[in-house]
Amino acid sequence: MAELSHRRDAGDKDAGDRDDGNRRWLRDRGGRHDRAWVRNRGWVHNRGWARTTGETADTSEVRSAVLRFLAIGVITLGAVLIPVYLWIHGQAEQRALTEAILRTHQLADVTVGPLLDDAVRAGDASAISRVDAGLRPWMADGSLVRVKVWSGDGKILYSDSADLIGDTYPLPAWSPDLLAGGREHAWLGQPIGLDTVNEAAAGDLVEINVRATDAAGWPVIFEAYFDDEAVQSAQSRLMLDVLPVLVVSLVVLQLAQLLPAIGLARRIQAGQTSRRRLVQHAIVASDFERMRIARELHDEVIQDLAGLSYALEAEERQGTNERRALTGQARGILLRNLRTLRAITTELYPSDLERLGLNEALRRLLEHVAATGIDVHCELSPDVPSDKDRLAVLYRVAREALANVVKHSRASAVDLVLTGDAVTTSLSIRDNGRGFDPAAAAPGGHLGLRIMRDTVQMTDGSLSITSGVGEGTTVVVRIRRA
Repeated sequence: MAELSHRRDAGDKDAGDRDDGNRRWLRDRGGRHDRAWVRNRGWVHNRGWARTTGETADTSEVRSAVLRFLAIGVITLGAVLIPVYLWIHGQAEQRALTEAILRTHQLADVTVGPLLDDAVRAGDASAISRVDAGLRPWMADGSLVRVKVWSGDGKILYSDSADLIGDTYPLPAWSPDLLAGGREHAWLGQPIGLDTVNEAAAGDLVEINVRATDAAGWPVIFEAYFDDEAVQSAQSRLMLDVLPVLVVSLVVLQLAQLLPAIGLARRIQAGQTSRRRLVQHAIVASDFERMRIARELHDEVIQDLAGLSYALEAEERQGTNERRALTGQARGILLRNLRTLRAITTELYPSDLERLGLNEALRRLLEHVAATGIDVHCELSPDVPSDKDRLAVLYRVAREALANVVKHSRASAVDLVLTGDAVTTSLSIRDNGRGFDPAAAAPGGHLGLRIMRDTVQMTDGSLSITSGVGEGTTVVVRIRRA
């Protein structure tokens, strides 16, 4: 037994210097200080980290949500007011045109119609003067700009502009219908036509055409032009009546919705903060459990198997030829399993990240990938985060992504690129494997992608996975600096 113990210690020193270093690190970090590690690095630290980042995220995200709500409210207010303004504009114009039509009917039927006798048709100056005298009170305030009376054949029987009397022009297409008793014709705009040269200089006018009868009962077209000030005045009055009430109502509605919206945003953010804290606690607990399992594997199982390998080595040297071959084969299997267990121990809770830094830890991960026969290429930026939580997140994502490359992708090559600036750190891992459909549900028990997403969201980062069947897979994670 003394010889076996001596051979075991000497062999362990010769064959496992790196394993001894890991053992000392695990014992120092695990055996004596498990509880202190959890207290200092895990739960208390996590509560402070989550509380600080959570309160900052709460304030900024709630403020952002309120600003978005107010912006949407302003846009909605504009989207409501613009159609309302156009509707009011149209209604005021229609109301002014209706009033102008009634006024024109009154002027044509009461004032001008009874004066349109045969003398006016013949162009008698005294008869025309009587019509001028009847119109003069109507035109005194300037609201009535021009008057014309047309016969059915397009002749101007009367106009307050004497140079037009007796002229003949083509009638519009709607004239026969109007003379037969159809609807009045009214519109607002610039006068157009050969007979409107005098009116064009006045700008926009309200043109009204109504059916009237002369003294003998013959139908005529009575055309009147009014200043558009009446339309503008009607529009202004209607807007002053409607718009203030509408605007105040919409503003009150937005303010009434603002407080519930703020409360809802806070509740949603509180739920997100709680979820981030739970994810952080789960990751801390997972790291602690990985450390515990790695330590127990190293201190118990690996050491016992190492001792067994030394015993098999001694038996191989001292046994018969038949037993020597069998013992050597068993010892070879045992040594391969020891190497596998040591690799599992390192993967469960590697010391590389804190001891060597992120870049070197990523190179170690790529060495394991290259050992499987996959070509690896990496570009690593020296500008990496100093925050331990963010370093750990980047390392975990790289470890999970590279593990998927080895286990599932059947890739022949993989590229890892780490870049960083003053604001963001990005990690990209791309392989040329068989790919998969990201929209498809993950097989039962396979939670790697979900774990990666939750891990990245813990630091308010983003994770994108681009893949397709037969097209390889690209994983990109972006994390803001602390």
